[in-house]
Amino acid sequence: MKRVLVTTAHRGVFAGEIADDQDLSVKAMPLKNARMAIRFGTTRGLMQLAETGPTSSSKISAPADIPMLHDITALFAVTEEAWAAWNS
Repeated sequence: MKRVLVTTAHRGVFAGEIADDQDLSVKAMPLKNARMAIRFGTTRGLMQLAETGPTSSSKISAPADIPMLHDITALFAVTEEAWAAWNS
């Protein structure tokens, strides 16, 4: 599984896992072990969530599988450090 940060046309920001062979050009895909950024709490913007993860000022949802996330606008690779922060 690949760990990614996903944004949607509805201003949703999610971190989760996708299949290694997932087509990255599609506008909808399932997302496993997903968490939503309710409030970023970052000082360096959205991509900080992919690089180092949420901060103590971030508000992150409980985890859930999303069978199909629609209207995807961007995918970012998530580092090991960031993934650990998303799940702490």
